[in-house]
Amino acid sequence: MSAPPTVEDLLRRHAPQVLGALVRRYGHFDLAEDSVQEALLAAAHQWPGDGVPANPRGWLIRVASRRLVDLLRAEEARRRREEAVAGLLPRDAHTAPAPGESRAPAADDTLTLLFLCCHPDLGPAAQIALTLRAVGGLTTAEIARAHLVPEGTMAQRISRAKQRIRGVPFRQPGPEDRDQRLDAVLQVLYLIFNEGYTATSGATLHRADLAREAIRLTRALSALLPRDGAVTGLLALMLLTEARGAARTTERGDLVPLDEQDRSRWDQAAIREGTALVERALTQGPAGPYQLQAAIAALHDEAPDAGATDWPQILALYDLLVRITADPMAALGRAVAIAMVHGPRAGLAEADALAGRLAGHHRLDAVRAHLLERAGEVAEARAAYGLAARRTLSAPEARYLLGRAARLAR
Repeated sequence: MSAPPTVEDLLRRHAPQVLGALVRRYGHFDLAEDSVQEALLAAAHQWPGDGVPANPRGWLIRVASRRLVDLLRAEEARRRREEAVAGLLPRDAHTAPAPGESRAPAADDTLTLLFLCCHPDLGPAAQIALTLRAVGGLTTAEIARAHLVPEGTMAQRISRAKQRIRGVPFRQPGPEDRDQRLDAVLQVLYLIFNEGYTATSGATLHRADLAREAIRLTRALSALLPRDGAVTGLLALMLLTEARGAARTTERGDLVPLDEQDRSRWDQAAIREGTALVERALTQGPAGPYQLQAAIAALHDEAPDAGATDWPQILALYDLLVRITADPMAALGRAVAIAMVHGPRAGLAEADALAGRLAGHHRLDAVRAHLLERAGEVAEARAAYGLAARRTLSAPEARYLLGRAARLAR
């Protein structure tokens, strides 16, 4: 039996739905987001003491709506046109749904919000930043770390993006506009899931709320576009990866590497669904990055133990993947596959070639440490583990890396 959701889980789950409801009803994306943030803050203070309301989403919509109307009235007052305030309210306000209700499913609003944040008037960097903030619920600091830029720079980027789409109608885009925005939407969902599966910072390795929300939105997108191979592939990748979640950490929250995990704890239903989706995705057009990554994940999940992993096939898939994407993390994964097929020194040569593209990234140091350990270079491996531990912002990863270094010291 799963544990009941915490207040934090509820707030993160409902935040994009509440924002979508307000933008659909009132417009004014920037003011709506400010209002939602104030409603979330009020809930965070009141709910732990007063109890979670029977309809959390309705409570948040009601509080945020009141705040938004106040902001709209204040804005009109500054312009000395108080008589026009009523014109800013929705035309169908007299028939507006009661708090917590909507004319369309909550997922529809969130999906519409997702496409709005990926509006073509925004550049790719702004699309991703705004969506991670509004839909993914990541803080500006978390988004800045993921993009390796200062927090102030990211805050300005998000603020400019909100201003740029001010006044854009809140509705599902037509097929042509949807196709134009789809790549950005998929990339954002991928980033939200990755942040949930392996948090870049903090005391826990896994942010299950983010991973679940990414899967939920990708399912909704797949229902909208069932014949799109990239969408199908991304959903498969998420399911096959998240299927290992229960075995990735100990009861204390310490990281367990893939080759040491108890595979009996993997979610077999998710693996079966993900594998079927991979097979379907590979028939829906040319294989892209998400389909290939999902196929790699399926090979890992189908192996009964680490020794039975089909590394030559995984390497072949990585070879295809690095031909069609410039992602240095894909190249780092290929370096590991090369090491498993051709030996650790061959993998080290590939990893070292990425020093310029991944300079200062703890994952490169961690992979080098692992391969150096396998090659028998104990002192160098210890140093690399220590360097990776200092560079990561994730406490569980740091503990794991320091533990590997300490083991080598003994």
